[in-house]
Amino acid sequence: DQVRLYGEHVRAFHELPEPEVTDVKLRHLRQVACRAMADARAPHAGPVHLNLPFEKPLEPTPVTGDVPEGFQAEHPLAATGRPDGSPFTTIHPSSVEASEAALQHLVEAIQASPRGLIVCGPSTAPSRTGPAALALARATGYPLIADPLSGARFAPGAPEHALAHADLFLRAPDLLEELAPDLVLRIGATPTSKHLAAYLAEHQHAHQVVIDPGTRYMDHLASASTYLRGDPEHTCQHLARRLQPVADAAWQRAWQAAEQATAPVLSEALDRHPYEATVLRDVTQALPDGASLFVSNSMPIRDLDAACPPQDRAINVHANRGASGIDGITSTAAGIAAATGPTVAVVGDLAFLHDANGLQAVADEQLPLVLVVLNNDGGAIFQHLPIRDHEPPFTQRFTTPHGRDLSHLAALHAIPFTRTKGPGATAAALQQALYEEGPHILEVPSDREDNHRRHEDVAQAVVDEIQRHTEETP
Repeated sequence: DQVRLYGEHVRAFHELPEPEVTDVKLRHLRQVACRAMADARAPHAGPVHLNLPFEKPLEPTPVTGDVPEGFQAEHPLAATGRPDGSPFTTIHPSSVEASEAALQHLVEAIQASPRGLIVCGPSTAPSRTGPAALALARATGYPLIADPLSGARFAPGAPEHALAHADLFLRAPDLLEELAPDLVLRIGATPTSKHLAAYLAEHQHAHQVVIDPGTRYMDHLASASTYLRGDPEHTCQHLARRLQPVADAAWQRAWQAAEQATAPVLSEALDRHPYEATVLRDVTQALPDGASLFVSNSMPIRDLDAACPPQDRAINVHANRGASGIDGITSTAAGIAAATGPTVAVVGDLAFLHDANGLQAVADEQLPLVLVVLNNDGGAIFQHLPIRDHEPPFTQRFTTPHGRDLSHLAALHAIPFTRTKGPGATAAALQQALYEEGPHILEVPSDREDNHRRHEDVAQAVVDEIQRHTEETP
């Protein structure tokens, strides 16, 4: 049964009738095609599912009476569409605008909240949402936690206003009370960081405002006290024009101190004992301005979130968040490269193997795609869960080591392949791959146990540094 097979993960579903050459049915088909394109490109862009049944024969064989004689002359609109080649139905996307009363209410709430915080999560329009969130942070003086998929982490002005290491420093218990907010402005989807999500849940009694473009409800934490329907870009711009800085200076310093205490601890760890997070940092630093970065689920997106500081330039970051998993990872990266040009994709070895057939399109089209494969021989993210203490089921059912030589997949598709000596050797190899035309596979060997230990060591070192800083501060 294919009816609504993908549930609510698609933006729309249409079940079409069996094909028949009639005026009404062909016009209906053209209109459904226009509706599908409009839904796919709407403010909350995404896939659309069309069910199209066909009768045999499926081959392009002429069938007597299939197209009635004179049909095209009698029904030109159904047969060939608009004479000028324009869409059969032009559908203009709607933009939900917050009401004047709602905006004024929010302005008053901000003016009364010196301990305010902006949380900018993943956005379907990061090039619009990110700069607008940065402008709002600049206008209010509020700290801004910028998810790597928000458009506010890698953008002009980001280093001045965006915080990147909240996932690490919010693990320090002493900070949870010190950083208790009056008001939280939440823009975009749920952030990648589970520790930021825990912080928002911990402070659910604060006034939390979700700014939502009106397509999907975005408060699975059930902590919002105000839900404002409005385009995030327009809403942030309207607020920024009406507001003066209101943030308390001590409140600003507390967030900046946490970020500044974390950054050198993290940087030293990434350099001294390189691990998989080092790869994500090095990749973002090596990318040219305006390049596209695709990041796989599980650990790559989490390492990008925790380890990569803001940059004062645009990097277009993509990921398959929401319906998470490893399906179609290489194919998604290939589509991004085909649409936008030079792209780097950082993926895990299991995701790479799971979508091995995606390499065929990469090779056939000679796409400008560098696949950086973090090969730790299994699912490293499960090392961070309590199930890791239960062997042998943990290795057999969760980690699932494969022991495959990934160079054979590259050879099968005649894609250039480089195996580095580990996470610390990624930068030079990536620079070389980026200079070459066409696709390249760059394998970065990694050890699961060592990688897990590095993550824990860095998190503890940050907590210790925060604690030391807290004790020294009068």
